[in-house]
Amino acid sequence: MKTIQKIITFVCIVLSVSSISAQFGNNGRGNQNRMGQMNNGMPNQNNQSAPKEVTVEVTVSKIIENLKKELTLDELQVIAISNIMTESVKKSDVLRKKEMPQEDKINEMQAEAEATDMKIMYLLYKNQKEKYSELVKERKKRFEAFSDKRNR
Repeated sequence: MKTIQKIITFVCIVLSVSSISAQFGNNGRGNQNRMGQMNNGMPNQNNQSAPKEVTVEVTVSKIIENLKKELTLDELQVIAISNIMTESVKKSDVLRKKEMPQEDKINEMQAEAEATDMKIMYLLYKNQKEKYSELVKERKKRFEAFSDKRNR
């Protein structure tokens, strides 16, 4: 009789431990997968991967689409401005990654933006230049507002 009690007690303990372990997502494998319930059988993937860097082409295409809409650019202007913007975005990326004081980066990026604006202005018609000047003023206001928030 004592043997039967020991066997029943042992089985109860094993089932209890197994049940508790399963509730925590261990599935009888120890502490290998703490998020077992959330993975739903999917392999364990690192959900905190680094954000994907936006490519130069995507950035330029967004800028060009906006300029096309705002300035009604012709195809030749689109091609020329795309080339100018591609060069500018690449330079900005290099500056952003460069090891230098933040203030120097900002100054160099502003100088690059002004040089890019001058190149673009050269390609625009008179009415487009006026609209582009307004867009540049708006961009500068947004940048100043952003800078003010960062400096607080």
